[in-house]
Amino acid sequence: MDLALLRTFVTVHRAGSFTRAAALLGLSQPAVTSQIRTLERQLGRPLFLRQARGVTATTIGDELAHKAAPHLDALVEIAEAGLGEESAGRTLHLAGPPEFTAERALPALTALTRDNGQNIALRASFGTAEETLEGLAAGHHDLAIATARPRGALLTATPLCDEEHVLAAAPRLAARIGPGMLHRDAAPSLEKFPVVEVHESLPLVSRYWAAVFDSRPAVSATVVVPDLRAVLACVIAGAGLAVLPRYLCEENLERGEIIALLDPPVPPLRTYFLVVRTGTLAMPHIARAHEWLLRAAVDWS
Repeated sequence: MDLALLRTFVTVHRAGSFTRAAALLGLSQPAVTSQIRTLERQLGRPLFLRQARGVTATTIGDELAHKAAPHLDALVEIAEAGLGEESAGRTLHLAGPPEFTAERALPALTALTRDNGQNIALRASFGTAEETLEGLAAGHHDLAIATARPRGALLTATPLCDEEHVLAAAPRLAARIGPGMLHRDAAPSLEKFPVVEVHESLPLVSRYWAAVFDSRPAVSATVVVPDLRAVLACVIAGAGLAVLPRYLCEENLERGEIIALLDPPVPPLRTYFLVVRTGTLAMPHIARAHEWLLRAAVDWS
């Protein structure tokens, strides 16, 4: 059986789409369709059920993918290892949320770019979880950091770390709020004050309100800026209260530039995932970066 046909089959199986598989393989969609039909004729059985949006594997298709994929991944690993010195000069394309990627991931990966035998070039891009995962699935990135676990077989996610969220305000605003409002039933009182957020939908405030107050916030943002570092700057300046990741504002809390308004028994958490296209951890430069970030994350939670 032709290994090229099997490679195309496994890519379609993981992608759930001829179109997406074609983009990953660098082929046209008709070429992918033709290869799958050839393989189906050779086996005498259909491998996929065509649907309005993508394809779903038949029972035979799932069985073949289960048997073939690990061996194809192993062949990729052998080929990559056989590149010797050439494999050390690869470029890693990383994507993730701007604040976390800039403050944590990129500093952790800089050692891979030094002259220490790793010699990996690094390129980074920022985006939302949806944008990042779509870009990874389309082959634009090698490694992604996301706050959502992807579905399907194309992408493989590993929990990276948890991020604690803090409801904070500048001291002057915190004094106006007063200690009498700082308790579990404080939501109605807190909603009288201005809010700084990253989006009109209040993603962080809504998550905090649901976890701590068991309610939805009855408030709209006074300042909306799509970067948590800018949100922090606005909070320090007294623009309003905000929900911030503790890692980002820990030093500001220690210096007294902002004050945590509540100390819930179970603080709200958000999980970050390290995501790759299934099978690409066979590539040494991606595997090294993946391992490096997992090691660094031990000290982040």
